[in-house]
Amino acid sequence: QVQLVESGGGSVQAGGSLRLSCASSVRFFSSYAMGWFRQAPGKEREFVASIRWRDSSTDYANSVKGRFTISGDNAKNTVYLQMNSLKPEDTAVYYCAANLDARSPRYDYWGQGTQVTVSS
Repeated sequence: QVQLVESGGGSVQAGGSLRLSCASSVRFFSSYAMGWFRQAPGKEREFVASIRWRDSSTDYANSVKGRFTISGDNAKNTVYLQMNSLKPEDTAVYYCAANLDARSPRYDYWGQGTQVTVSS
């Protein structure tokens, strides 16, 4: 069982920055991938970014490329999402997720989410 706890959400004006953290109850193994997703009111949950622990390769949604950066600290069992140049359309609940086998697209465990609100 993997427990994920997100933190770092809040309210910020457009153009501002936030850093989200996701603390895992277990260490990250090389087979893992960690991802960030978000869900805005009235919309479906969407992929934001992911990182594969084996080689630290990353993927980003087109809407956040160049503005968001995903990273991880295995010593702290924590994944981060640095969000810069925030836009009102980034407003959503952000979820951290763990994929125990990065060869599969399925994420096995999810955090409870943290709210990010960007005002214009």
